[in-house]
Amino acid sequence: MLAIMADPVAEEHVSQVSELCCECGQFHPLLDNHLYNFQDEVDDELICHICLQPLLQPMDTPCGHTYCFKCLENFMQEYNFCPMDRKKLSFQQCHKSSLLVRNLLDKLVVFCPFKAECQQTMQRCELEAHLQNRCPGFKKYKSELQRKKNPVSKGKEDPPTKVETTTPKDPEVPSGGSSLVAESSAAAVVSLGTAEPGLVNPAFEETEEDLPQRTSLVAETTTIEIHREDPEEELGMRIVGGKDTPLGNIVVQEVLRDSVIAADGRIAPGDHILEVNGVNISSVTHCQAVSFLRHPGPVLHLMVLQEKGFSNKTAQQDSTSATNREVIHVTLVKRDRSEPLGIKLIRKTDEAGIFILDLLEGGLAAKNGKLSRNDRVLSINGQDLRQGTPEAAAQIIQTTESRVNFVVLRQPGVQLSDPVEDSSTSNNSSSSSSNGGSPVHHRRRLDQNHYRRKSNYQKDLPQGYVSHEKTVAIKKEPKESLGITIGGGRDNKNKLPIYVTSVQPIGCLFRDGRIKRGDVLLSINGIDLTHLNYYEAVSALKSNAASHSVVLKALEILSLNSTEPSLDIKEQGFSWSPLWITWLGLPSYLHCCQDIVLSKGNLESWGFSIVGGFEESKGNQPFFIKTIVPGTPAFRDRKLKCGDEIVAVNGVPAIGMSNSELIPMLKEQRNKVTLTVVSWPGSLV
Repeated sequence: MLAIMADPVAEEHVSQVSELCCECGQFHPLLDNHLYNFQDEVDDELICHICLQPLLQPMDTPCGHTYCFKCLENFMQEYNFCPMDRKKLSFQQCHKSSLLVRNLLDKLVVFCPFKAECQQTMQRCELEAHLQNRCPGFKKYKSELQRKKNPVSKGKEDPPTKVETTTPKDPEVPSGGSSLVAESSAAAVVSLGTAEPGLVNPAFEETEEDLPQRTSLVAETTTIEIHREDPEEELGMRIVGGKDTPLGNIVVQEVLRDSVIAADGRIAPGDHILEVNGVNISSVTHCQAVSFLRHPGPVLHLMVLQEKGFSNKTAQQDSTSATNREVIHVTLVKRDRSEPLGIKLIRKTDEAGIFILDLLEGGLAAKNGKLSRNDRVLSINGQDLRQGTPEAAAQIIQTTESRVNFVVLRQPGVQLSDPVEDSSTSNNSSSSSSNGGSPVHHRRRLDQNHYRRKSNYQKDLPQGYVSHEKTVAIKKEPKESLGITIGGGRDNKNKLPIYVTSVQPIGCLFRDGRIKRGDVLLSINGIDLTHLNYYEAVSALKSNAASHSVVLKALEILSLNSTEPSLDIKEQGFSWSPLWITWLGLPSYLHCCQDIVLSKGNLESWGFSIVGGFEESKGNQPFFIKTIVPGTPAFRDRKLKCGDEIVAVNGVPAIGMSNSELIPMLKEQRNKVTLTVVSWPGSLV
């Protein structure tokens, strides 16, 4: 028998060649970071200060610095402090950076490493798929490697191993901003099984059967310039989040109608605010973010990340023609609420959103002349209608007092097809007319059923909060005023308890000094105020203030973690209300819950992501809604908001659960799920 001896020189050569990484296409030790050739200089904020390269698998430290996972892991094996500020640190205290930061890193443009055969550039997250599926240089390299590994095969090659990927093939970049392809569904499905602290676990991830239709979650970063005639005028949006909350990032919860932001029309609920006037606020506290956004000035520069939904074949085809489209801002001014605009809106079967079918002759829109047939309505008064209905648009128009701000998308040369039948109405028409603002068919909207938080849903106060109940007994003249103004009430859309908005210097409570702005009023002279609406509470306070003595019970909420100075000075000109983080410290027995029922098809995802839950280092944290994806059941339902706390799922309390326990529970619900939530109003800026 002839023995075949291995050539050590050839064996060594093969070993060296095999070190070429199939993910980045470059030579590096197996356990080291991937290497990339970046097209542009990378912002210093995205650089790891250990390896001095753009971050890979970024990890945040409690002291606010970010490093590559492998760099930090190796460093912490020898040292017990942060490389930047030398504060005491352990690797277990660190957690993955936010999805926004990882998206920003993934969108960095890199060159293909095989420059001789391939001159393409692409986003960093797309390089692996490019190498495996499209790069002629990498294909040539694999062929040569195969021949060297199997010299007796006489040139015959095994077919290359198929690499599963959910990255879109040759994705087009829309003209409106740089496209971000978020982590693939397959990768995120794997992450759901982990219980890593700080990991954002999306509840909207796709199953394998969805992958051919929906390949990835697409988002865009956009820089928006807001102009104010009055530099002190509030922007008119509510925000939630901050690094001192489980949400991490600053997220827009609501855009107020007839506000500066609504008039601009480009910012929508769910947008993540990354920068304010060049200052990065993606890792600041809630109070700091409020301070930045409330800073007066005629011009405000915002960088925001806007999720566009899951990409699919239709979306990729649409993006090829995006360069022919233009976004147009149109403002129509009504003389009174009832004045019609003279616009007919329809919904198509082959394209999401709503479109202008016709402008009625002599109507306000026709006289204005800036809107056209077939314009796609993106938003009205800041309300996102990219996945909206004619009924939703008509309701916004109908309830607007004066200025109606349209943002529309126009594609020249495209004619509007005939109106299609809308299964959501019973009139064989999907058209909605703004003559009077009424749709052809009114969709019945059930009142939300709010109720006090049940005993088995109640929780301890989150870490860092203390609530102090106080009883204030004062003697007064019968005609002397209490001297306070109040807000809230159970008729408020967030079902808030009654709270003090100001203590006037003319009243007896100012002289006493124990009742402060922000205190929650529990009772007056034994009369319970916690279940009353605003007008009932005003009446109760006035009638009891006529007596010689008043006994008030109130609740003061203190945040132990807040080291920021009072925002009072910065709130001049703002109608005062408690910050969003203040409500997080309200005891459970004062919460009002509501049940939100979501329904979906077999191949759909719920369309929201959650953060929070039990962690060994932080204990029990509430679960919060962090993301709502356009075009999904959660988005279309419009009741769920970013910053809402999830109390229970299908009646099962979420208190004490970890993220890895709640996520599978949500994914098991095939077509219907009932979320019990508590919703607090975001901080007004």
